[in-house]
Amino acid sequence: MATAPSVSYSMTIRLEVPAGGTAVSQLTGAVESHGGLVTGLDVTASGHERLRIDVTIAATSTAHAEEIVEQLGHIEGVTLGKVSDRTFLMHLGGKIEMASKHPIRTRDDLSMIYTPGVARVCMAIAENPEDARRLTIKRNSVAVVTDGSAVLGLGNIGPKAALPVMEGKAALFKRFAGIDAWPLCLDTQDTDAIVEIVKAIAPGFAGINLEDISAPRCFEIEARLREALDIPVFHDDQHGTAIVVLAALTNALRVTGKSIESIRVVMSGAGAAGTAILKLLLAAGVKNAVVADIHGVVHAGREDLVDAAPGTALRWIADNTNPENLTGTLKEAVRGADVFIGVSAPNVLGAEDVSAMAEGAIVFALANPDPEVDPAIARQTAAVVATGRSDFPNQINNVLVFPGVFRGLLDAQSHTVNTEMMLAAAQALADVVTEDELNPNYIIPSVFNEKVAGAVADAVRDAAKAAGA
Repeated sequence: MATAPSVSYSMTIRLEVPAGGTAVSQLTGAVESHGGLVTGLDVTASGHERLRIDVTIAATSTAHAEEIVEQLGHIEGVTLGKVSDRTFLMHLGGKIEMASKHPIRTRDDLSMIYTPGVARVCMAIAENPEDARRLTIKRNSVAVVTDGSAVLGLGNIGPKAALPVMEGKAALFKRFAGIDAWPLCLDTQDTDAIVEIVKAIAPGFAGINLEDISAPRCFEIEARLREALDIPVFHDDQHGTAIVVLAALTNALRVTGKSIESIRVVMSGAGAAGTAILKLLLAAGVKNAVVADIHGVVHAGREDLVDAAPGTALRWIADNTNPENLTGTLKEAVRGADVFIGVSAPNVLGAEDVSAMAEGAIVFALANPDPEVDPAIARQTAAVVATGRSDFPNQINNVLVFPGVFRGLLDAQSHTVNTEMMLAAAQALADVVTEDELNPNYIIPSVFNEKVAGAVADAVRDAAKAAGA
């Protein structure tokens, strides 16, 4: 798939050019002729003979940006100056900070915020531990915990390299839900150690967001922490993705006029996200789901599953899906299917596979950055197409969910998160798209839709209170 220039590869190049002549137009032409995009051109200083210009470009990769910069330097009369990578500049020194809510300007301020006044508050909490939610940052704090073992599509890059992602997550918590989130990158990938560390730090938080922990370890870590802690534990890679997918599917079915009980869903991917999506779809009413992994369709008779213990991930899938006992490949399974959901690998389906699906087919190709099928090709025959990318309509993006989910959980002072809360979140997200707005290219709202976080939070809070959780 051809890649368009992206702001992720945005550079600002400082240049000096002759004040007269065609140098400025040559700059724009050079960028565009080499596949880049000029997004800004500012004259920052001017003289009789020379101009100083800052040119901001978007490229498709770091190497592409460097190639464009080199070409600009070859233009006659142009002198290259400083080149700034705008993405790296945004991360310089980190993206978040701690700030005091009260000024410390006098001795009285110091005495109340810290010693000796703080001792009174400490003793109040010692006498009634629940007061920690009222009198400390615990009431509005979430720990974003990772071991760096499955970061984005980058793989096992470790805790230090994972920190920029966790900082970004914390920034999104604050921006969309007003939650103070704290990145905790653990220098261990031992399951027992991670569970013990999170249990030990839990008193300072009202919720735990597990992030970018590889499967199948993430399943055990989440289950053990949910059992051990009295605060909600949410693995966003699993459940955030599942909630957005269900919301998008709810509206896609409104577009196509199909019911969730009658459709046949084929999924590609049986990892953390795939398993969570499957479980939530089944809870929402899907009756006929088929899952395929790298070895083909998951079914109870597959050699690698015959002796698998009940309850293990693939065995659970085999026992709870595929009512027609299909075998074979993903391409064979998808024939006649109403819905395809991919959380796996690029280019596993082609145009002929999508055209072989049922009329009014729905395709969610969520592998990122390269989907399971080219969205432009899928759109030729499918009724609704969604991806994980921001440069196509209907982006399945977890930021639509996790801020509102945690806002609702924190407001309800919930001790857990359950399926009913996730179903409520999905329905609330789907309902943000009104009947007047709904169409094949708008089944899910924008991440900047100001209604989203509040709607999801209200639904989760109400579900949590109804469950007494």
